[in-house]
Parts: sequence; structure tokens; C-alpha cells
Amino acid sequence: MSESKNLQRLPTRIADVGGIPIHRAIPQRALRKVGAWCFLDHAGPAEPPPPGMQVGPHPHIGLQTFTWMIRGEVLHRDSLGSEQIIRPGQVNLMTAGRGIAHSEESQTTHVHAAQLWIALPDSHRHIPPRFQHYPDLPGAQIGDYRATVLAGESLGLTAPAEVHSPLMAVDLHASSNTGTARASFPLRTDFEHAVMSLSGHVTVEGQPLPEQELFYLPAGIESVALECAPDSRLLIIGGEPMDEAILLWWNFVARTTEDMQQARAQWEAEAATDAPMIDGAPRRFGPPVASPLKPLHAPSLEGMALRASK
Repeated sequence: MSESKNLQRLPTRIADVGGIPIHRAIPQRALRKVGAWCFLDHAGPAEPPPPGMQVGPHPHIGLQTFTWMIRGEVLHRDSLGSEQIIRPGQVNLMTAGRGIAHSEESQTTHVHAAQLWIALPDSHRHIPPRFQHYPDLPGAQIGDYRATVLAGESLGLTAPAEVHSPLMAVDLHASSNTGTARASFPLRTDFEHAVMSLSGHVTVEGQPLPEQELFYLPAGIESVALECAPDSRLLIIGGEPMDEAILLWWNFVARTTEDMQQARAQWEAEAATDAPMIDGAPRRFGPPVASPLKPLHAPSLEGMALRASK
């Protein structure tokens, strides 16, 4: 490992989401956030038996869900009435704000994607919910890689995704027509970053990066040297360190345990009925999602350790 650049190698853990195996890279004990990025799942590549990935309606608060599709197609439905199929090379961005519910259903047998969450800053965590689909993303060539700028600014390009914190995300795909792909990727020194392999054989600063691990790069680093086998793919995310302490539990990002308790109780009440009002108040998470799948139930908060992270 390059001591001069202080890279930190961190493992991921295996989990299952809707029948798809995933590598969960963030959050973990040693790394709660990278900038405002507070969650990173590498989903697949997988070919589950029909009907594929099926995630019933579930709620979110205080965050943005960010989906980068590499292979396969997934149908997004939400309580705003959105219905959108995301296809390879596209991004879905759902801003939960004060509350939203959505479902995800595979339209193909093969799924390969990265799903991330962005913790909304305190100034924006109660904004109205919104869904945005981005089928066209800016790209450039850097060394032997095709770079796609997914969020924020990088390589002189700006992604269209509407985010509320200083951050970036770039997908790098090594050419399949050459030998070892090489590039020196420029980084913002005021950002912390993480590099994760999505497929193939990836080397960072001369050290191999298996698909089940990621490298964390603290602020102050100007560039990172990358080498990959042909057709490999990696993801680089970064952001200005977020000094706000957040709580992340189940599908919620909040600031206090009381926030979590209230959101859980409201979701459980809404999941049990189609009524437009609950206890005389409008539904926090919007009308029922128009999905054939049953809503997910929130786990109990009893005994759950809610950790604030900075």
C-alpha cells in the first residue's frame, strides 16, 4: 500500500436485497460516510431465478437514493406516481426529503448496478420529495478508460443530477481493445474519496483491489494511479467531509432517535391501509405505491443501536 497517500483498505460485507447478492461497502464500523455519501451497495452481477429482484414498497426520509445501472433493467415506482425503467448507462435519483415510498422490480434476469445514498444536509432534509431520471450523462476519455461522470463535477464535466452537497461520482470502464489500462485520475484535495471495483482486475497505487473491498482516500490527495485488466470497471466517489452527525437506520437518515421512532410509526400505519388520512393527518409517505408487491415492514427499534456518525 502507498504509505505516502495513506490509502486504507476496507472489506465489504455480503447481504441480500430482493433476491440479489450485494457487497455493502458503506456504512461500516471503520467508514460511515465519504462526504455526504452514506451508503454504497454493489448489486450483482447476478442472474436470480424469475421474477428476479423484487423489493416491495418501503419508505425513506432525509436522503437521496442514487442508482447507477450497469446491466439489466429495473422498474421504479414511487408514491409520487412515478414509473420509470432504468436501463444500462442511466441514473435514477430519488430525493426522499421529508418522506417518500418506492418499489423496485427487475425487468430482466440479469442485474448489475451500484446503489448509493446521499445524506441530505440539515438545511434540505425536510424538502418535498422528488424523482428524477437521467438517461444521458457526460463522458470523457482519460488514459485507457471511458469515464462517465455520474454526480457532481470531475474531469471538467458536470453531471445533471441535482444534489445538495459538494460531491462527485465517476464510473471508469477500461477499454477491451488494449492490454493493461492505465490512468492517473485527478482528485480534489478538499474531498475525501473511495475507490471500489465493480468488475475485473483493478489495481490502485500498485495494490490489487478485489471486488469485495474498497480503498478509502482521505482529503489532501491530488491524484490516484489506476491499472486494470481489459474491460474492468471501477467506481470513484468523493465529497467534502460532512461534519453533521447523522443517524442511519433501516431506510432512514435522521438526526435523533425520536425522528426514527416517529418515521417508523408513521410508515407502519400507512402500510396497513390505503386511506388518504391517518389519524386526521395526510399520509407522510404519500399515496400507496402502485406496485403488485406487498409493502415491507420496518424492523423493531427495540434493542437497535443507533449510532451518530460524522
